[in-house]
Amino acid sequence: MSDVALRGAVELGLVYGLVAVGLFLSYRILNLADLTVDGSFTLGAASSIMLTAAGMPWLGILAAVLTGAAAGFVTAFLQTKLKIQSILAGILTMTALYSINLRVMGGKASVNAINLTTVFSFFKDTFGDFGKLLLIGIFLAVVLAALVLFLNTQLGLSVRATGDNENMVRSSSINGNFTKTLGLVVANAMVGLSGGVLAQYQQSADAGMGIGVVVIGLASLIIGEVIFGNLLYFLCKRRTMLTGVISAVCGSILYRIIIGLVLQYNTLPALKFLNITTSDMKLLSSVIVVIAISYPVARDAVKLRGQKRKLKQTDGGKENG
Repeated sequence: MSDVALRGAVELGLVYGLVAVGLFLSYRILNLADLTVDGSFTLGAASSIMLTAAGMPWLGILAAVLTGAAAGFVTAFLQTKLKIQSILAGILTMTALYSINLRVMGGKASVNAINLTTVFSFFKDTFGDFGKLLLIGIFLAVVLAALVLFLNTQLGLSVRATGDNENMVRSSSINGNFTKTLGLVVANAMVGLSGGVLAQYQQSADAGMGIGVVVIGLASLIIGEVIFGNLLYFLCKRRTMLTGVISAVCGSILYRIIIGLVLQYNTLPALKFLNITTSDMKLLSSVIVVIAISYPVARDAVKLRGQKRKLKQTDGGKENG
């Protein structure tokens, strides 16, 4: 992989790392399957690109965060007040957001801001090729620091406790509906920010860019937990919120590198028969998620089989003796 391709993969990995961290909050901390992500990601991108086209790119970033948070609030409202199951609530919000996203983009399926000023313009002019990477890194560092600090406050601990045992939280006079709502709002605010940053990064947005984002985020999250989570646990000797979000971001970067390598080397004889193109990315993402999720199960099965084989050999030796 060339330096340019590697840098691009890392940049995209950091952008989608915000999605992975958002899913870390909803999927791991709150223990909720939030499918709003596909819609809130596009909503953030649509809000960002429209304000960028109007000459207000920084306001577009703020709008991406706020609109993403609003999408999370709607899903939380459906769950907590209308008592709709979490998966169905996310699907309903995601479906409604498709029409809303089209309205935000003025009824167009895609909008571009090519040759217009974005939040990356100053950094690119000042720092050259690494300007985009620097700004994305700043966005990510600020968000991760704020999230880790929040999750270690009294309110953040209440959010974490809600995911661990909601019944216990309610018996402790903590409003579980409020903490659940807050968690979903923060998670989708990060997803909206990811969409807003990506829209200005690629200087365009379209109504279908959020399709499959939840799968990409889960793939990044699980890859990060399986590989980097265990490594960080070995180094730090304990699991913390910081190691959790760092492993999610590292997983996102590794995922984008894997995608880049597959696309670059799909002409090799060993891969040529697959004929993988960019249109196969959703399928490839799903396969990666399946492999990452099933890895611990397969590993435990191999260990169990090895233990059984040892027991049989031990028993056989005793009988012969």
